[in-house]
Amino acid sequence: MSDELLLAIDAGTGSCRTVVFDPHGNQVAIAQREWSHAEQPDVPGSQVFDTGGNWDLICECVRETLAASDADAVKAVSTTSMREGMVLYDARGREIWACPNVDSRAAAEATELVRSGAAQEIYDLAGDWVAITAPARFLWLAKHEPDRFAAIAHVGMLGDWILTRLCGEFATDPSLGSSSGMFDLAERSWSERVIELVGLEPSLFPAVHEPGSVVGAVTTAAAAATGLAAGTPCVVGGADTQLGLLGIGVVEAGRFTVVGGSFWQHTVVLDEPAIDPQARLRTLCHAVPGRWMMEGIGFYSGLTMRWFRDAFCKADTELAAHRGADVYDLLESEAAAVPPGANGVLGIFSNLMEAKRWVHASPAFLQFDIARPETSGKKECFRAIEEAAAYVSRGHFEIAEAVSGRSVDEVVFTGGASKGSLWPRILADVLDVPVKIPHVKESTALGAAVCAGVGAGLYSSLADAARLVRFDTTVEPVPASAALYRQLYEQWRNVYDRMLEISDDGLVRPMWRAAGT
Repeated sequence: MSDELLLAIDAGTGSCRTVVFDPHGNQVAIAQREWSHAEQPDVPGSQVFDTGGNWDLICECVRETLAASDADAVKAVSTTSMREGMVLYDARGREIWACPNVDSRAAAEATELVRSGAAQEIYDLAGDWVAITAPARFLWLAKHEPDRFAAIAHVGMLGDWILTRLCGEFATDPSLGSSSGMFDLAERSWSERVIELVGLEPSLFPAVHEPGSVVGAVTTAAAAATGLAAGTPCVVGGADTQLGLLGIGVVEAGRFTVVGGSFWQHTVVLDEPAIDPQARLRTLCHAVPGRWMMEGIGFYSGLTMRWFRDAFCKADTELAAHRGADVYDLLESEAAAVPPGANGVLGIFSNLMEAKRWVHASPAFLQFDIARPETSGKKECFRAIEEAAAYVSRGHFEIAEAVSGRSVDEVVFTGGASKGSLWPRILADVLDVPVKIPHVKESTALGAAVCAGVGAGLYSSLADAARLVRFDTTVEPVPASAALYRQLYEQWRNVYDRMLEISDDGLVRPMWRAAGT
């Protein structure tokens, strides 16, 4: 085992994980704990991030990975997380309020920002709409919990919160900070204008450091909780998607990527902070200086698969455990025998991103053939989930091509969804371009480890660490399947629009509706 190791801590939407890497980018140990976010009683649309319970889960993961590696060899630790989620602190540094990314309690406040024209002003500056970003949430707090709002002394994003727990310092980076909707994209720092719009002071917001900057060291208390050595350097990381791009070497303008986690992020790297004039996609700062990223989000694409596993696949899960296998591998092997189009079954889950009015239809499987259960059942539903996610990818890349003026000629596919064999195949056929699969699937964690390595002096720069990236395979599209999927995609879009109409009419409950829509 290497005598130099790097630790990455990743707080995702559906789970936390810690991963230890050696300086060559090889994964040494990993631990993961699933989590969920409860609704605050009597606050519709709310989701609460449990800082106490979730910190305990993170500490469990750290201790597990250190037990499987060598705690004394860890030269630095860095962090990453879901975007948009944030933690607020009082003057003593105590956490007083926290939410994950999809908290949507601030519907009325977001609507008011839209009506006043401030939402468009914020979008033009910060690159994102107000549906699930900080401006509307701050206004909600000011109105509904004024004492808590008045007590705010520090603001941090969720990845920043982990760093604060480890070393006691308040810091952010451009990639995670810009996901707040409180940034000036062009300046890659906090926007005084947006801060003014929500009635706060710039002094409450942390200093912005580039990823790879050392901002502190593991405290005695954090060492006792995690098993890390006190004094281990704590290094600024960044947002999960942007560090996922870093972990697969996607740092140059014009490259297209799918990061397939709890949500799916469809991105193109830019060399200027261009935004979508129709406010469909959003633009954030990349982790690499001088780069930005335009993005469309596949909502709950990965979590939909987890729901399906938990709701319908108990026997498969038990069988996989008995065999010492992954249940998703078992389900994919069955679904691979189903032809493109899932024998007619359509999955209705995530919509294409529409930042100004982001609503997802009521989740559904459609078009079963009840006379033929052997060809219209669980394996078809599983494949339909994967096809629906790929349709969302296609729709987002079509928009990104139109806005950026760049054409998709290949896509890098990373994250948990890229670990199987069927989803990459479906994605290649639906997009009709080659899909490259990196060797390290935990690319977000590898990106955070790269940041740790820069802070520890093991790499000269973030871009220099791109040499660590290796690719396992490239999946080429099958012409006949690609031709069929062009027709199936149009069918899916038309059906989705109809399903969205009955959600809009109130006949069924939408899967999710952004605040202010």
